[in-house]
Amino acid sequence: MPRRRVVAKREVLPDPKYHDQLVTKFINVIMKRGKKSLAESIFYKSLDLIEKRTGEEPLEVFKRAVENVKPLLEVKSRRVGGSTYQIPVDIKPERQTALAIRWIIDNSRRRGERTMQERLAAELIDAAHNRGASIKKKEDTHKMAEANKAFAHYRW
Repeated sequence: MPRRRVVAKREVLPDPKYHDQLVTKFINVIMKRGKKSLAESIFYKSLDLIEKRTGEEPLEVFKRAVENVKPLLEVKSRRVGGSTYQIPVDIKPERQTALAIRWIIDNSRRRGERTMQERLAAELIDAAHNRGASIKKKEDTHKMAEANKAFAHYRW
């Protein structure tokens, strides 16, 4: 975080297949060690699996999943008078999307299916139907913020 000026936001180019910026962001988070073509193949194959399993438009299922996982509140630590309080704060839309993408990918990596395509497809389907580990993570975050609502007046 620089002291002098604000960091300019870089524009993300839309992906070649669906022409969607959200898909590009998702692929970039899947990517490890700069292997973008591998990340793209994992994502596109998982969308093919979603289409086979649900019979719905895979991009719509993907967008619904990300929308369902987006958190509205989170807690931030704040020191007041020698003690630390968890203060609930609203989340900016960009951070909501980033957290949702990160949670979906992290929870899909922890699943038990054989390949990453199967894991990602299953997690996206679960998230689109409001179930699964990433939805539970969102609910836990909201519960934590709700439980600490009494400290909201410490917001800065």
